[in-house]
Amino acid sequence: MTKEEARKEFTDLLARGESELELDRAALLIAAEEYPAMSVTDYLAQLDALSEESRRRMTRDEIFNPLACATALASHLFYEGRFTGNSKSYFDARNSFLNDVMDRGTGIPISLSVIFLEVARRLGIKLFGVGMPGHFLVKLSEDEAATYFDPFNGGRILTETNCREMIEELYSGRVRFDPSFLYAVTKKQILSRMLHNLKNIYTTASDLNKLLGVIERLLILSPDSIPDMRDRGLTYYKLKKYSRARIDLEIYLRRLPQAEDKDKIKEVLNDVRQRQAQLN
Repeated sequence: MTKEEARKEFTDLLARGESELELDRAALLIAAEEYPAMSVTDYLAQLDALSEESRRRMTRDEIFNPLACATALASHLFYEGRFTGNSKSYFDARNSFLNDVMDRGTGIPISLSVIFLEVARRLGIKLFGVGMPGHFLVKLSEDEAATYFDPFNGGRILTETNCREMIEELYSGRVRFDPSFLYAVTKKQILSRMLHNLKNIYTTASDLNKLLGVIERLLILSPDSIPDMRDRGLTYYKLKKYSRARIDLEIYLRRLPQAEDKDKIKEVLNDVRQRQAQLN
């Protein structure tokens, strides 16, 4: 699959409603731009096989009890070591590509959670992604009696109190826990978080071409995202694509004339205009 084919299929997929959006396929299409030789169909089949393997290991009571089924699945996938959290190389970009996570058996909280969500879906269990700051989780049930799972740490079961303690530990008190941290997120929000992880990695690495590709897909997800439009403009600028940079940055300032970084963006725009004038 070429990059262009992957991008088009990703765009077409995101045009669907939440109930029809295939999270596993969309996550694999993110990876397809990095791995043009991969087969999305093959990895979907691997998720099918994981589901069937898990089903065979379960008792009848587990299969027909959502909590027991989710707990048994978490044990099979994570506690027994089929998939583990990559704490040693947490910021390796490969941890955000579902195919690579499946090949290596290791990833970060959100990629492991996508595997959990999608295998559970095949077993008829509806789980929900939880976009807690700093650590993605999965939960069963949207009501107050929800059970939380931590795929990154062996699939352990957490209570709300455990989640509060995790926030305290992660941020050393700088972030105050809010119950909204445990709300379910949509599939598009999951995909956006995966892409933002990659955005941060490529920004740190100054990999401008890959960064641009990530931002372009973020704007497919959220066309009205002004920060992403600004960042695309700045990336175009660094890539010396001045005409495109100018369009994005001018739109940014029109929509956010009092932005905190308005002076910096104006400086970049002035440089863009000078460079365009020299080219003409």
